[in-house]
Amino acid sequence: MKKSLSIVLSAFVITTAFAQNKSENTVASRSFFAKGGGAGIAFSANFDTRFSKSSNPGFEGRIGVGFVSAYEYNTSWYGGDKKCAITFPIQVNYIFGKANSAHSFEVGSGVTYVTKKLEIMNFYDDRRTQVLGTFSFMYRHQPASGGFSWRAGFTPLFGKDYLQPFGA
Repeated sequence: MKKSLSIVLSAFVITTAFAQNKSENTVASRSFFAKGGGAGIAFSANFDTRFSKSSNPGFEGRIGVGFVSAYEYNTSWYGGDKKCAITFPIQVNYIFGKANSAHSFEVGSGVTYVTKKLEIMNFYDDRRTQVLGTFSFMYRHQPASGGFSWRAGFTPLFGKDYLQPFGA
């Protein structure tokens, strides 16, 4: 079941967003979006904002809240209790692209705090914490006119002696 969930989440690489603009000629400086996979692990709702007035290139920050469902560590697949945990992803990204272009590429890193110690994608042992590092390598389409935007890319999770390839 866990492997099936990982495969489904990895296949779910489209991130949707609804952005609002201050003017008609610039890409939105703030957006709210729902995301499957990525730094939020299973599902997360996120808010991101640009740190400068220019649309591309530039730095942005992202904060979110999400959830993940997994087995507690050291329980069996078929007899153990499945638990849910809340996740809190935080990232800082740099957006590459032409000024006011709807097409861009983002690269960033951050952390995700998981409220319970769960065996998420075979990642857990007693020495590890509930904090996972994250990277983001995403194509991003965010139209200047606002409305529907999306992202897709590679978002690996990492910890001490651990790297989990992942998508969003």
